[in-house]
Amino acid sequence: MKKIVSLIKTDITNLKVDAIVNSANKSLLGGGGVDYIIHKKAGAEMQQECRKIHDEIGGSLPNGQAVITTAGNLPAKYLIHTVGPRWLGGSKNEAEELCNAYLNSLVKANEVKAKSISFPNISTGVYNYPKQEAAEIAIGTVLSSLPNFEHIEQVYFVCYDQENYNIYKSILSNLDDPKIQINII
Repeated sequence: MKKIVSLIKTDITNLKVDAIVNSANKSLLGGGGVDYIIHKKAGAEMQQECRKIHDEIGGSLPNGQAVITTAGNLPAKYLIHTVGPRWLGGSKNEAEELCNAYLNSLVKANEVKAKSISFPNISTGVYNYPKQEAAEIAIGTVLSSLPNFEHIEQVYFVCYDQENYNIYKSILSNLDDPKIQINII
């Protein structure tokens, strides 16, 4: 079966998918940007699960790692919380950590047999990762690894802002993969 990768410009919290990826901060207790919106909309049950995981891991999830909780009040089954790196100039393993954030999120989604997963633009907000480089890493990681995940059928790259959308559109428009159908919405 051909996998599907779609680009969409919308609020990720409104997308009906099996798993929504949250670009979380290390504490998992909520932060700014998409993390703030997800915590606010998902509600108390999800926040309690995050507090429990926070306590179990000693308060800090390493960059590139991912954990899973209920999606609470969101129209998804699961939330996958991953920590992308802060941009520190590119010499502090940022690219590897960002790649791992996408890859480990796919691993978590596949573990719970999610058929669809949506990604925000991890680390490109308050963490200041250069948007073009972040998009290249996101798309490269997902497209190269997606065929290896038996349960995941559809991936959404969800852009909230026009700049990220245009960058993703430019990259995806120039790709042709016989195993993956690319939709630009």
